[in-house]
Amino acid sequence: MFSARKLKPSKIGTGNGLDALEIGLRCLGLRPGDKVLTTPLSAFATTLAIVRAGGVPVFVDIDATGGIDLAQCRDLLARDRSIRFLLPVHLYGHALNMEELHRLRRDFELKVLEDCAQAIGAASKASRVGTAGQAAAISFYPTKNLGALGDAGALLTDDPAIAKAAAEMRNYGQSAHYVHSSLGLNSRLDELHAAILRDAFLPNLPAWTKARRKIAQKYLQEIRNPAIEFAATGSTDDSVWHIFPVLVPDRDGFQKHLRDNGIKSGVHYPFIVPDQRALKEAAVESSSAEFKNARRFARDEVSLPVHPFMSEDEVEAVITACNSWSRA
Repeated sequence: MFSARKLKPSKIGTGNGLDALEIGLRCLGLRPGDKVLTTPLSAFATTLAIVRAGGVPVFVDIDATGGIDLAQCRDLLARDRSIRFLLPVHLYGHALNMEELHRLRRDFELKVLEDCAQAIGAASKASRVGTAGQAAAISFYPTKNLGALGDAGALLTDDPAIAKAAAEMRNYGQSAHYVHSSLGLNSRLDELHAAILRDAFLPNLPAWTKARRKIAQKYLQEIRNPAIEFAATGSTDDSVWHIFPVLVPDRDGFQKHLRDNGIKSGVHYPFIVPDQRALKEAAVESSSAEFKNARRFARDEVSLPVHPFMSEDEVEAVITACNSWSRA
């Protein structure tokens, strides 16, 4: 994903993924009060970056994959031409429809910042994430597919002006030594993290991604429990499977069953972003939808183990536990 042949040539390291998002929005020209179309189902950092940059989050529902519903985005953008910014999230390691993202950017003259924190290397019909917008934000948090040993992030862009502004903004807004041209942040990528990412972890990323895809494919083929629903996605060769999400009607009971069989699971995410108490202090807008799909994911989603260091026996144990579960 970091090859200049495949993605954006300028890569500006930041202290974390949240700062990469905020810096990206500010460098795209976001001004206080500007509306930013985004998803209600994501890590809170996505929306927090919008608020910190002075924007107003505007939420639309998700589709069956868990990603933002691009058809609803198109409909809302056609009705509200004051929305000039789009912050889509490639959730769970699944790429959104990149062709449609390109079309939305073109048709509505949008400023697009892609949140690729969970989707390093993912693609849609051979179009890699991070190539539809003017910029893309990456997180290298340790739990990510490509993670540092602590917080780290990056902003990627092919626009020299954005790259220059981001490099200044992450360094107190300095355009030259002790010359502060903007109100920036202290958000530089630590040199040690950068060296470890480049020399120790990045060379292993293709093999780690291949292992994740192999596990995901086995789950898709061998978990045969009518009470467990896979979140829809395209080819397993396109997703990088940061998370393997399933939907179950009794999440607590299912997770207890997994624990009883020695298997840990997660939830991504138990609350939709518009319901978070912190946003009661911020300006927020929503589409007319009630976020039916997002609320279902928040109620029913369970994340099964999927990481490149799982043994074959551990994968089999997950499959056996899933197939033996019955709703009380």
